[in-house]
Amino acid sequence: MTQQLANQIAQEFTVFLNEWHSAPEEYDDPLDAQIHRWYADILTDRERKLWPPRNMPYFSPSAADADPRALYEKTRGTKKESRVVQPNQGRQTRIGTAIGDVIQRDLLFAERHYEKAYGRRPRFTFERNDHGEPMFEDFAKRSHVVTHNGKTFALYGTGDGIMRYVSEDGEVLRVGLEVKSKQTTYAKTSPYSMRNGPEEKHVKQCVCYSIMYDVDYYVILYVNGARKEWSISAEDYEKNPDIMAFGVYFTDEMREEVLDYFTTILDAVESGVPPLTDLDKWTFNDYKRTIALSLTGDEMDALRRKVAAIQRSGLPDWKKRGPAEALAEIERIRAEENAKGAA
Repeated sequence: MTQQLANQIAQEFTVFLNEWHSAPEEYDDPLDAQIHRWYADILTDRERKLWPPRNMPYFSPSAADADPRALYEKTRGTKKESRVVQPNQGRQTRIGTAIGDVIQRDLLFAERHYEKAYGRRPRFTFERNDHGEPMFEDFAKRSHVVTHNGKTFALYGTGDGIMRYVSEDGEVLRVGLEVKSKQTTYAKTSPYSMRNGPEEKHVKQCVCYSIMYDVDYYVILYVNGARKEWSISAEDYEKNPDIMAFGVYFTDEMREEVLDYFTTILDAVESGVPPLTDLDKWTFNDYKRTIALSLTGDEMDALRRKVAAIQRSGLPDWKKRGPAEALAEIERIRAEENAKGAA
């Protein structure tokens, strides 16, 4: 029943957003001013600035599915390397952030104006913190200390929102919200493309939020920035909607799995035996050069065997490409360093 309820919440959230975005756009200068005032207040009050804990390891929720070798280096205090990104990648990242901002603003506007459009109160509103601010972004940042498997560490960061959902019988449930963007093609949010449900890395990220904010239910909302065209038929929209929401109910077993992963990193740091890098998670690795140069001969052989096995497998080409390119980059970094040493 619990996962079934999560699915129902996600379906109702989709209907709610589609209704709101089908109504005439509302303009509310006082509310826009209040949103900016909230941000101005918290961003200029140094006493409310929340830093990662001192003298304690910490992990961000997005690290729940990160490369273990990268987390090992981060926890050891290795300096993060600067990453050069293509300009289109920088814009894509910023647009993704802006999409989340749009959804948050619309939920705040719906709190005030949805009833006027549809004659009933919205089923979804944002929870408020002790300052009366909506529970998202800077207003909801947490440094949540966890003790697990004999290790003490913190989960540090913030999410896209904690909502209050009112069921048909009036029960109020706290439900988390995580907004993810898709921008490469309008088909990315089609039922076929998302037939396997939300991406595992996003689920694991939200598992951390479920611990930090003590929530069992989450809506992971995918919003597509690409469009087929301005006007589409109902049939085309059904095949390629621009939003897709999934409900997730978090169990203790799911939380244990993520916390277990973090403690294996801490164990590795204590022992000084680093885990092997995960080539599938190489793209957004902030310690590429450090890792590439620290890999032993045996580790390199293991990576080469893994890539060779992947290339012989029946996996689609796009799944084969990532590990092969990652290994090639590692080989290049090592070769360049060897050339410097020989010069």
